[in-house]
Amino acid sequence: MDWDDLRYVLAIARDRTLSRAAESLGASHTTVGRRVRAIEQALGARLFDQTPDGFVPTSAGQDIAEVAERMEAEVLALEGRVLGRDVRLQGSLRVATMDILFRRYRDAFASFLARYPSVELTVTSSNDEVSLTRREADVALRMTSSPPEYLVGRKVGRVDFAVYGSRALVERLGPDAGYGDYPWIHWDERLNLRWLDEWLARNAPGARIAMRMDVSSMVLREAVATGIGLHFLACFEGDADPALTRVGPVDPRFSRDVWLLTMPDLRSTSRVRAFMDHMDESTRASRTGAATAE
Repeated sequence: MDWDDLRYVLAIARDRTLSRAAESLGASHTTVGRRVRAIEQALGARLFDQTPDGFVPTSAGQDIAEVAERMEAEVLALEGRVLGRDVRLQGSLRVATMDILFRRYRDAFASFLARYPSVELTVTSSNDEVSLTRREADVALRMTSSPPEYLVGRKVGRVDFAVYGSRALVERLGPDAGYGDYPWIHWDERLNLRWLDEWLARNAPGARIAMRMDVSSMVLREAVATGIGLHFLACFEGDADPALTRVGPVDPRFSRDVWLLTMPDLRSTSRVRAFMDHMDESTRASRTGAATAE
């Protein structure tokens, strides 16, 4: 077996479906299926059982996957050490974040590119966390109050949340209206985000759900501004939008710190270090202002 064979076995063991494994490998699902069948024939052993829950490794498949995972960790660690010796401030840099955080720090991203034009910056935006250990990104800008211990980085900000509605909706219902008097926007039931159910049961029992949607923060803000219903929004966006108004105070239970994170073996890479230092410098004024306001 060569390393390429091990990658295919490991991807299916992790993702359990051919389509997701193919996506992580950058191949078609037919190619993945054909490669794994060829590996099984070469070894004379079945590596996966196909079940309703997806592809489950046999004992032989699990053994190979564990070896492949150790080899992957060694290869990635080696890449990190080599990248860490890069003293040139040019080349590629991949940053993973969320759309809400990119909008919050877009000026810092822009000034970084103006300051370091030779860096080829790629920004991926998703509500799903990428794996820095598997080098899906070099740096992550995350909203979390408990960053993983295996990553290193620095806190660069904080995002507070409050309930917002459109000014027209709030004016129509009047100053005495409570949470339960308003229509609400809720999440798609398939997302299974129960925290809002619990919050509404305590604070707005019987409130009407006017619409459900996915987790796109941009579409959510537009829906609230249109007057469809209330929802929690980031205060930095809600307060800046003249079409919106706060309907309640900041709820500190939902506030989240913003962290810049990377792998320990990448923090000395010139591009990573320059990006983290620049973001820290660019956001320091806003952090100082927030601390003074508190």
